[in-house]
Amino acid sequence: MTPDDLKILEQIEQELLDKRIAAKYAAKLELIDSISEEYPEITTEETHKTKTQITPVWKDLLFLLIKIASIIIIFILLFTFLYGMIRYDEPSMTPMIKDGDLVIFYRYTKSGYMIQDAVVLEFKGKRQVRRVVAKAGDTVDITEAGLIVNGALQQEPEIYQKTERYEDGIDFPLTVPEGQIFVLGDSRIGATDSRIYGCVKIEDTFGKVMAVIRRRSI
Repeated sequence: MTPDDLKILEQIEQELLDKRIAAKYAAKLELIDSISEEYPEITTEETHKTKTQITPVWKDLLFLLIKIASIIIIFILLFTFLYGMIRYDEPSMTPMIKDGDLVIFYRYTKSGYMIQDAVVLEFKGKRQVRRVVAKAGDTVDITEAGLIVNGALQQEPEIYQKTERYEDGIDFPLTVPEGQIFVLGDSRIGATDSRIYGCVKIEDTFGKVMAVIRRRSI
């Protein structure tokens, strides 16, 4: 057998091999198609690859923008209807709240303030924070000894100044009317509070202070 004959035989063998591979691959594809038609819930790796498409970049960006917009909307709704925020700009609540702090308050506690709650209210068009020291039915007096509620001298360990009356303030003793509270600033010297404007209607307050962010330390 000549070298040319060997070469021809090799070519014939290669062609037969290619045909067998092609037939085998065609049979496999036909089997996959028949399985997919009869059992559409069964997805082989081959059919999955053919059906899977790469998600366009713009769709990913759109989904991301929708998520960001949703978070912003939720944040706005929370701080419109449930929470509120003000920048505190006076020293009347020192040291608990300092000038420049951000105050976050919860709006829906107006019917249930407790003694020592810090509340947000408004006086002469300006929002301020003051602490509740007496509620409806309590009798408040300020004497040389200090703040007296229901005949008991109040022990206020976090208040570092003596509570005194103002010459141009309201008359004492007084009983807090129903639906109102008596508030004082933590810094008792010079604070504009219930010693000046009297008791505050609960319905006129904005809510209870929940958190304080010290901006100057950020």
